[in-house]
Amino acid sequence: MTSRSTRWNPERTPFLLEPVTKDYLWGGTRLSEEYKKGTEGSLIAESWECSTHANGRSVVASGIFRGKTLKEVLDANPSMLGSHAKEICPEGELPILVKLIDAAENASVQVHPDDAYAIKNEDSLGKTEMWYVLDAKPDAKLIYGFYRSMTESLVRESLRAGTLEKYLRKVNVKKDDVFFVEPGCVHSIGAGILLAEIQENSDVTYRLYDYDRVDKNGEKRSLHQEKGLEVMKFTGSNNPRQPMRIFKYEPGCATDFLCRCKCFQVERKLISTEGMKGISCRSDETSFLVLLCTDGEGSIQNESAETSIPLKKGDCVFVPAESDEFILSGKMQLLWIKC
Repeated sequence: MTSRSTRWNPERTPFLLEPVTKDYLWGGTRLSEEYKKGTEGSLIAESWECSTHANGRSVVASGIFRGKTLKEVLDANPSMLGSHAKEICPEGELPILVKLIDAAENASVQVHPDDAYAIKNEDSLGKTEMWYVLDAKPDAKLIYGFYRSMTESLVRESLRAGTLEKYLRKVNVKKDDVFFVEPGCVHSIGAGILLAEIQENSDVTYRLYDYDRVDKNGEKRSLHQEKGLEVMKFTGSNNPRQPMRIFKYEPGCATDFLCRCKCFQVERKLISTEGMKGISCRSDETSFLVLLCTDGEGSIQNESAETSIPLKKGDCVFVPAESDEFILSGKMQLLWIKC
């Protein structure tokens, strides 16, 4: 592939993002200690790596836009999103939100609405999401729907009596698992699970059950059971199957496909470029790219190596649509996300 220019166009140049962290009460210390998020040793449940959402906006950490929020940059340069993103979000918003999540304790049992319900009732997109498990304790489990078909009255009674858990499907989890969570599926991330989440650009969550926990002020967190009942699916779910992992190999890179839905597509790339220059890459005019480094280290640079951004475990890079050619090198694992 021939580069259009040895110098990067600032509006077509990949840049690092600085995340926003959330200290929800079920979080742990792995994101601060292993991924260097926030202050070392601090409790972090979620790190919003790529976000333009009003509840937590990523900040550009390299290049000419450094110090600006990602939303400010995209509002001023809408072509960075690409044509497909504009079809999904005609208002010009970034369609996705990318997170790292550390559940030291069980997250709440919850459910998300679909777009139609959320637009009508919350002035927001709904929430379709995908989980890629980065690590999990040997006995870790997540909740994925009901193990049997339910009725609204039965769910309502179980919520009143505090017995909802006995109807939920609990799924064993291991490193490298993938789960696609559709709107309406009752779910929860269990204790001991560390994962990356790719989701619609939404923060609408209906909390059904929270283990009667209290926050640092001694208050129970609010529940949203009535809205949850309106959007949940009452049918029983099967154990979710893992996608067939078929690797595509090219010099310096192995790629496997993880997930595709109307809002995003996710691949995993295993980069290993020892003894070679690196891998030439470029986004096309249809979509931006988000590159989330989940292991290892390397770099991203332009063709002439005049500009180089070091990458390490936990780093997140935004690549504008129709980018200049860039070179990936090193030994690292990336989640390769586009819409």
